[in-house]
Amino acid sequence: MAQDVADGALAFVTVTVGDLRLALPLAAVRAVIRLPELVRIPLGPPSLDGLAQWHGEAVPVLDLAGALGRPMAVPAGARATRETRVVLVGHHGQPVGLRVDAMAGILRSDPDRIDPVTQEEGGLDPAMLDGLLRDGPATILKLDALIERQFGDRTEGGRADRRTGGFGLATAGEAAKAGAGADRQALLVFEVAGQEFALPVDRVREVLPAPREVARMARAKAHLLGVMAVRDRLLPLVGLRALFGLDGTGGQAAGRRVVVVRPGAGQAPVGVLVDEVREILRLDPAQIDPVPPLLAREPEFEDLDGIARADGGRRLVSVLSAQRLFRHGAALADKAGVEAGAKRDGAKGDGMEPAMPADGGEGKIGVGERFVVFRLAGAEYGLPVAAVREVLRRPDGITPLPNAPDFVAGVLTLRGEVLPLIDQRRLLNLPAADSAGKPAAGIERGRVVVVGRDGLLVGLLVDGLSGLVTVPAERIGPAPAVSAAQRRLIRRVATLDTAGDMAGGARLILLMDAESLLDMDRLADLPVIPQ
Repeated sequence: MAQDVADGALAFVTVTVGDLRLALPLAAVRAVIRLPELVRIPLGPPSLDGLAQWHGEAVPVLDLAGALGRPMAVPAGARATRETRVVLVGHHGQPVGLRVDAMAGILRSDPDRIDPVTQEEGGLDPAMLDGLLRDGPATILKLDALIERQFGDRTEGGRADRRTGGFGLATAGEAAKAGAGADRQALLVFEVAGQEFALPVDRVREVLPAPREVARMARAKAHLLGVMAVRDRLLPLVGLRALFGLDGTGGQAAGRRVVVVRPGAGQAPVGVLVDEVREILRLDPAQIDPVPPLLAREPEFEDLDGIARADGGRRLVSVLSAQRLFRHGAALADKAGVEAGAKRDGAKGDGMEPAMPADGGEGKIGVGERFVVFRLAGAEYGLPVAAVREVLRRPDGITPLPNAPDFVAGVLTLRGEVLPLIDQRRLLNLPAADSAGKPAAGIERGRVVVVGRDGLLVGLLVDGLSGLVTVPAERIGPAPAVSAAQRRLIRRVATLDTAGDMAGGARLILLMDAESLLDMDRLADLPVIPQ
């Protein structure tokens, strides 16, 4: 269950997946982000969309619909919309992403308003459910059970690393990283008329759908929209479009969500009409600047507490003041005859602590490793330069080898030696190069990467060659172990900044184990992951 807040309620992040409305304990949520660029990792479960880079870590992202056994009729990219989000949750100290159709908001509920699950709810396995929220209504997910079911036994012996839950080796300074976000400010970011605003998460009581009708108060200012009924109480509603003179009118038709703000002790909640709830950010307080003095003197800026610099300063988010928004709501409450009930202040902790980038010791760049990087099915893979003998053009014809494993495409004669050729797509259970009757992009420039050791030579059929890359030691980490087969072949991942990418993108390179590729007997024993 979610961690208790000060008033005894339990807090949840609510999301939608198809026709399901689901609740995730807020204490387990580290962040909610837009759908990032994903790199597919082979030999994983069908629900695994790929790896995303987040704060310098390679994070596995699951399609929550697939993980719940819901039909996935179209590819992941085709289902992505402007509202698609990835909820990053903690699992045994490591982040895991859950892709959802949309973020519904934050909901707080008293424990006595949570019903137990006694049978299948919406076709879901009760073993993955933790209860039913009456106020949502929403179904609470049991995150550990859900994630464990997807990844199963992640190590070769079926024993997960107790320190990390099997998602990689513990890194130096992990405990310091885990606590580093304790002083960071958690913000709920939403959009109004194309502009981004935010409120501290601990001041947000819940997020509700916008009402169809709002009871207007006579002679009220344009930004004071009126009141709406919420569980037998009247909630004052403030419109940010009119308050800040943004495009459009202050009418309720312009918004789709109501963020319910908890101003403070002794003050009644206030509803803020917004267009869309975007994400949850957690920033260092130093990244939130006060409103410039020249603007602070203007009345229209008195509702701001500061300006947050997100994404390295490329995004500016206006942080609203919960206290000053209360004054607007109080004016409406007085007109409607609503008494401001005393509300205890919100909880201080919300459990959303992102994994920070690994600390490279004392800031010194470590000795780099060199890799031959090649392309395969839209992703990049690397092998240590010392293990690669040469890289050849893909031959026009390959001699088949009878009774060979399926992943052996045939043999090639190289300077008098017979070289077995491994079709990497087959080995890694990736889509065939000629699926849908068309060759994969770049396949005409296909290459053979020759790997060798102690007289053993193997040729790897790949789509193309990216070149030689030197990776600093601090940018190499363990790959999330999503299956025993993947863990045997891909043990590390390199995370590099994309040169010249103003959006702060990252390049993920999956680093393969050369020794495992040379062991044909063990390769033949790799379990097949159904797709």
